[in-house]
Amino acid sequence: MNLADVYITNLSGFLPNQPVSNCDMEQYLGLIRGAKSRFKNIILRNNGIKERYYAIDEQGKSTHSNAELTAEAIRGLLNDYLKISDIELLACGTSSPDLLVPSHASMVQGLLKCNPIEVMSPGGTCNSGMLALKYGYMSVRSGNTKNAICSGSEKNSVWMRAQNFEEESEKLIQLGLNPYIAFEREFLRWMLSDGAGAALLMDNPNKLGISLKIDWIEIISYANELETCMFAGGLKDESGHITPWRELKQQEQLEHSVFALQQDPKLLEKFITRKGTEFLAFLAKKHDFVPGECDYFLPHMSSEFFRNKIIEDTFSLCIPIQQEKWFTNLDRVGNLGAASAYVMLEELFHSGKLKKNNTILIMVPESARFSYTYIHLTVV
Repeated sequence: MNLADVYITNLSGFLPNQPVSNCDMEQYLGLIRGAKSRFKNIILRNNGIKERYYAIDEQGKSTHSNAELTAEAIRGLLNDYLKISDIELLACGTSSPDLLVPSHASMVQGLLKCNPIEVMSPGGTCNSGMLALKYGYMSVRSGNTKNAICSGSEKNSVWMRAQNFEEESEKLIQLGLNPYIAFEREFLRWMLSDGAGAALLMDNPNKLGISLKIDWIEIISYANELETCMFAGGLKDESGHITPWRELKQQEQLEHSVFALQQDPKLLEKFITRKGTEFLAFLAKKHDFVPGECDYFLPHMSSEFFRNKIIEDTFSLCIPIQQEKWFTNLDRVGNLGAASAYVMLEELFHSGKLKKNNTILIMVPESARFSYTYIHLTVV
């Protein structure tokens, strides 16, 4: 079977409402029991984020659903050469779908009112958007479809609202304990943002303007050897075992903020960059390329805290990537999870900086159970 080359011929991003500064975050997310956070300033100082976007207003009322964010990003791909009726495949990744059922991609399709088509919703967190991209890539490459629209999106703000932690705080008071929620639960309140990004994949490059040829996409998971680091919908004990929400009484779910997204910062710091650079070293040999020779490096980072750790780890494995080749927008859009790589690449794609034969290396780590994506692109 002849395999088709696959090209990203357009990218679009959608960031809702106006940017929210560090000073204004608690106006949107609220105060837990009326008290300002003890950890907010420490976390913000380390993560380097100055602005982010929320799909809620200052009263916490939603302005967009996750599906609506995604649909807006996809509509940004439409033009004289691509109509809604031309879409053959829709793959939408997110870690924060609006519903448990139906799937996120199905809800997006419903909003777009496109033709009956194949839809796919990969699970996961940050890498769910990359799994969507790989699914679309494989479909076009195999000849199953001639085009695919792939997306990553998040609506985390509602998840981080103070009201979701009030019951846990009240329970702590009843037990005679400090009413502040655990750092692991509060950590992500000051890290995550809302938004969506989408890419159009075709079996031919643009006739006018640039396209990005997908040279390869590699994804790996280390769940076989590392315990869960970020999760929602369960209760984790000291041994690392997680009790699913369905096995907990409703009152237990509330008292432990079971549905809050939480992360173990110690596990994150210990493994997230180390395992990612080990995988990159493996890929450098497999694909016979030198990471430092890429013209642009787009690392999805949850925090600027990890920049120096990536630099240290890549140097230690003799695969350094010079700082002048890094392209990020974390400080201006925040941590968009599954949408981050799309929104970074969209900005670079439309920046006017790219020239024919430039190469791009994208890195997306996922801390949930430690998985990683690397993508190599060439400008054509």
